[in-house]
Amino acid sequence: MSGNMGVLFEHRGGAIAESLNAKVYGNSSETLVLAHGFGSDQNVWHFLIPYLALYFKIVVFDSVFSPNVNPKFYDPNKYSNFSGYAADLVNLLDELNVSKAIYMGHSMSAMIGCLASIQRPELFHHLILLNGSPRYLNAKGYDGGFEISGVKATLTNIKKNFSSWVNDFAPTAVGLNNKQAISEFEDSLNRMKPNIAYNVAKTVFLSDLRRILPKVVVPCTIIQSKKDYIVPEFVAHYMKKKLGGHARVEILKTQGHFPHLTAYSLILKAMKRVHTIK
Repeated sequence: MSGNMGVLFEHRGGAIAESLNAKVYGNSSETLVLAHGFGSDQNVWHFLIPYLALYFKIVVFDSVFSPNVNPKFYDPNKYSNFSGYAADLVNLLDELNVSKAIYMGHSMSAMIGCLASIQRPELFHHLILLNGSPRYLNAKGYDGGFEISGVKATLTNIKKNFSSWVNDFAPTAVGLNNKQAISEFEDSLNRMKPNIAYNVAKTVFLSDLRRILPKVVVPCTIIQSKKDYIVPEFVAHYMKKKLGGHARVEILKTQGHFPHLTAYSLILKAMKRVHTIK
């Protein structure tokens, strides 16, 4: 991370900011919140932060399932659906006095941002949904990417042999022969508590939030890899049609579920096209 950015503040003494290791970079009047997905932590944004901090005040944090967060904060009942995560996001932004922010949520955090925006639309100026999905299971007329049998097998593998599952899942999810990206994702996955990883994976892969999309009135940009093992391109166009506010789709000419690790320059170009950065 660029050495001249500095951390303007860390935690501010607030309960949830401290618990989730919140950090702020840059000093712009406009705030960009970056929220990571399952299996990673705030470090997944390390390629983007040095550039984006030139234009925004950047807020990053670790989700409650992150290996960087004390596992005592993970309540399997509260986080059995996405509402608990959305409540955390709203509470964090309130604690940091953030409003009218641009929010970029990766994977499961895309839908967390959507839920939070329904609850408190004034907190958000624009949502960037990065390789996100409202439902991962296939259904009639809907290509979510997974059959229930495959999800059940995944959950069984996580429970029976976590380290072996990580070794198989990380390169598949990254989707490119990018050793650094695979190593980074493997490392963050391996540091998760296996029982927490199982619970989060179950929540994510069995989720169905399609019904809430029409309630999202904050403008959205959907950024999606052309080929993603986790989220098919179909999902991006489906969300565009179903979201309640203005939405546009930016398909990146790359593959894999982690373009912020493997094709971050394409994300920056997409943000420029929608005028979120100059």
